[in-house]
Amino acid sequence: MNHTHALLDFTAAPHVLPAIVRADTLRLLADTLAVGAAGASEPGARAVRDTMNRASGGSPGTARGLRAGRALTAGSAAFLNGFQIHCLEWDAVHEGAVVHALSVVTAALCAASDRAGGSDPEAFLTALAVGVDLASGLGIAASGPMRFFRPATAGIIGAALAVARLEGLRRAQMPDVLGLAYSFAGGTMQAHVEASQALPLQIARAAQSALMAVDLVNAGMNGPHDALEGPFGYATLIEPLDLGSYIAGLGAVWRISEVSIKPYPSGRASHAILAALAGVRANSQPVTAIVAHVPPLVLRLIGRPMVPDMTPAYARLCLPLLAALMLRDGQIDPRQFTPQTFTDPAIRALAAKVSVMLDTNPDANALSPQRLHIHYADGTSEAIAIPHTLGSPAAPMTPAQSSAKYALCRALAGANGDPRIFDDPLSYATDPT
Repeated sequence: MNHTHALLDFTAAPHVLPAIVRADTLRLLADTLAVGAAGASEPGARAVRDTMNRASGGSPGTARGLRAGRALTAGSAAFLNGFQIHCLEWDAVHEGAVVHALSVVTAALCAASDRAGGSDPEAFLTALAVGVDLASGLGIAASGPMRFFRPATAGIIGAALAVARLEGLRRAQMPDVLGLAYSFAGGTMQAHVEASQALPLQIARAAQSALMAVDLVNAGMNGPHDALEGPFGYATLIEPLDLGSYIAGLGAVWRISEVSIKPYPSGRASHAILAALAGVRANSQPVTAIVAHVPPLVLRLIGRPMVPDMTPAYARLCLPLLAALMLRDGQIDPRQFTPQTFTDPAIRALAAKVSVMLDTNPDANALSPQRLHIHYADGTSEAIAIPHTLGSPAAPMTPAQSSAKYALCRALAGANGDPRIFDDPLSYATDPT
């Protein structure tokens, strides 16, 4: 359990975030709240809002849902916000970990802050950075391909410990929080295989359950203390872990500064190709074939074929459709994920030109590098190497690209709701008045 002790010591330590880490944390909080507000426009969000409204009953709510219209119980707000943050596939991700840590941790922390009547901004940012670090760290330590949905299984642990830190739990209570979070962990990759709306629901449930784990420990309940390394712990049942590889940099390397922002509302695995095609669109020569050479995980995540009866959830993970939309529109707008688009002969003809091929990358968790070969009608061709995906720390978005993302988020979010979500996100997260 030595590694577990180190993780819990890190959770409870009196951190002061380095200036660059604080700036990254604030930047990523802003991005996460923006995509969560935009997620209110996703067709399934209304069903989730209605369900959470009923779950909250007639009692006065203590926490805000992003664009929900009224206050909810903290657990219901965490669930709704977790769903809305992930439902457009626009939320930030640690690529090396393959974990959308900010989605679960932000949803849980905002609900915890709200029900307390607000929180200290610096304490909130530090708890967010710590929680993202822990959730990402479990992904970094993973030594095999995903069988469970890692953003939820790792996310609930990072979120629960972040909430415990924000709420001032003692170090002695942290093993119980970790143990209950592990006991509540769930989420299957089958939802991804089928492009089911269960994917954002798994994020939502993780955020809600993170709050419950902390509440139960505060009420005197305990959990298993060897939840990560025990004979039936995370590393045995969920996926093998080399925790030493993460612990080695603990506290010296802040993993939130390694997180990538998504330029497009689609699966992260599609963004390298889409960014390259955004430049190709400027070429007036018609395209006759597009061949994407990708690592195994990318093929698994977004290599699915275009089908006429696809859902928006399927569309976000279908590279042929996404590539066709990028060539036609120069952007990915989720309002285009409609039956009319899916059956449009011109879109289907463009999508038919896209092939996704497996490269020789042996890393089962790699999203990059990728390569693109484009063939033009005049008989010429172009090879594009993509070592880093747009939005990653190694290939940051330009100010114009960031502005375009925020403009689309605002348009999708609509006019209702607290303008601080976009204009002053830290104030929104820490001051519910």
